[in-house]
Amino acid sequence: MTEIPMPDAFWDFLVNKGLHNKTEPISAVPLTGGISSDIWRVDLASGPICVKRALPKLKVAAKWFAPIERNTYEVRWMQTANNAVPGAAPTILAHDTASGMFAMPFLDPNTYPIWKAALLDGHTSAAFAADVGKILASIHMATMDNPETAQHFATDKIFHAIRLEPYLEATARAHPDIASALLDLVAVTANNKKALVHGDVSPKNILMGPSGPVFLDAECAWYGDPAFDLAFCLNHFLLKCVHKPNSSEAYLDDFSSMSRSYMSTITDPVCAQSIETHAARLLPGLFLARVDGKSPVDYITQEEDKVRVRITAKALLSDPVLNLEGIAVAWKREWER
Repeated sequence: MTEIPMPDAFWDFLVNKGLHNKTEPISAVPLTGGISSDIWRVDLASGPICVKRALPKLKVAAKWFAPIERNTYEVRWMQTANNAVPGAAPTILAHDTASGMFAMPFLDPNTYPIWKAALLDGHTSAAFAADVGKILASIHMATMDNPETAQHFATDKIFHAIRLEPYLEATARAHPDIASALLDLVAVTANNKKALVHGDVSPKNILMGPSGPVFLDAECAWYGDPAFDLAFCLNHFLLKCVHKPNSSEAYLDDFSSMSRSYMSTITDPVCAQSIETHAARLLPGLFLARVDGKSPVDYITQEEDKVRVRITAKALLSDPVLNLEGIAVAWKREWER
């Protein structure tokens, strides 16, 4: 399928984990799209699988390093998520801690399209967004205030290295005038340890499966602040408004549908209010980070669009709103202005 040879480490993993017997013919092709791992599709006699290996340095221009043991926590997140909501993540076929590699079934993109691609094309679905919110909240609820889960995901240093530092702290360095607000978000988020967090709930990591959303790429898994997951995903609906302005109303409908579905799934009203308040505070920081942090989105390239993001984000960081709908209203007001 490709002239690029699969690295020896992948062959060794397949053989050592009993997925390949060294004799049967197989083909392999590297998959693209991620910045933190090498991923190969391997076609075995039994069917296609994916093998993923965490990289110590991420594939971005900035110096961004992360320990490969995050691969172990990604596997644990998928297993925990499937226990909470069967089918919410792929099944783990094999895992090797030392090499930072695991295998899972290959999910055909014709059957499991990537949500990001649909959104970029302007194909929105409030119902699907609601399903994402419900599943995410269900995973949070299933692990809420759970000491055993907290022990299995004590990944504070990893989460700081691949989320809080490159997103919020790097953005604080880029914007000294608003740095104190961003660093306060870092401190509050780091210390609010309530539930199992995926850490990268982005449309690029969610497949539109025939039975509902399937979550991928949980390398940032951490027992911490559930508001981070909610804000991280909702942020993408705001960003897509810049990419395709004519679909902005539909993107904001998805924003509202996901946030309402998430909140209605959190059964404790006090807990729900706390998550929403912090998500609303986090959102403008993450919004700004996707323009001026270490991982800017690839579809906002015009300086005038970046300026509009900065104006809205800084206003909300300086004068926070306490609910998610207020974020959407503020962004819509700036966009229409």
